[in-house]
Amino acid sequence: MRVGIGYDIHRLVPSVEKASIPMGGVHIPCFFQIQAHSDGDVLLHALVDGCLGALALGDIGQWFPDTAPENQGRPSHEFLTQVLAEIKKLGWKVAQTDANLHLETPKLKPFIEEIRINLAKLMNVEFSQVSVKAKTNETLGPIGERKAVAANVVVVLERVELN
Repeated sequence: MRVGIGYDIHRLVPSVEKASIPMGGVHIPCFFQIQAHSDGDVLLHALVDGCLGALALGDIGQWFPDTAPENQGRPSHEFLTQVLAEIKKLGWKVAQTDANLHLETPKLKPFIEEIRINLAKLMNVEFSQVSVKAKTNETLGPIGERKAVAANVVVVLERVELN
């Protein structure tokens, strides 16, 4: 078994028109946009970092630098797919993930199940292997002031059984 921790944070930019932010591959309607080089999905970015960290393979910035033009606006699920393919090639698979999402608004409670379903699908694991929780910062700091959104993820990998 191997364990990795992932973290990501991005600025939130207010929008006068209804927009959305990506969270675990699910678009959450709100009056904010995420400022980022890729699509800015903090949950998927933290998940990628957790997967890479579990096998000491570096971090998301090494694998997908924000200086690379091909990563401009790139969907974050593509980062996860590539990293999961590498993990599989090395003889590992995701056993469990546990995530904390940090943002004041929009409230994520109505979207948590959809996010978990999408993550389970992306990682090819059971729904019960994916935990996602939403936390506010009680109006403290940049997250509490609605200036940022962040995610922490723990990833557990296990060896793939050979047949």
